[in-house]
Amino acid sequence: MTLADRVALPWLTVRVQIALGVFFVAAALPKVVDPPGFAHMIYNYRIVPGAFVNLMGLVMPWLELLTGLALILGIWTRTSAALIGTMLLVFIAAISVNLVRGNAIDCGCFDLTAAGKSVAERFTDMRWVVVRDVGMLVMVAQILWATGRREASAEAR
Repeated sequence: MTLADRVALPWLTVRVQIALGVFFVAAALPKVVDPPGFAHMIYNYRIVPGAFVNLMGLVMPWLELLTGLALILGIWTRTSAALIGTMLLVFIAAISVNLVRGNAIDCGCFDLTAAGKSVAERFTDMRWVVVRDVGMLVMVAQILWATGRREASAEAR
């Protein structure tokens, strides 16, 4: 069995789907409950035009919640993983831009009440968030690889 075969094993893919789905559901819940707080976090990034901050504050948590639930339930797996991968790329870019700018922000990822941290602590947190998001991108890649191989083998039959 090759490494490509091992990475695409169904038991691994299901566990990765559930873990990634749980991450996104857990990240979405505080944002769904507090859209204004999340919109403020988005505003602090200084990337999104002001007219779209509130819209993103309302839509993004629900997109995270629905894609996370879809992965957990095993429905629309490939589409959900692709959407999550796209969101992760945007999150990594947004945090990286603010690291380069020297803008210490709270990412707003899981906890909207992370106030009171020093600038140095926020920069450290931002670096770890990028590392965590890259790790989740690896999970997305595994799901897309495994589901792509499964679909290709189904078509070959």
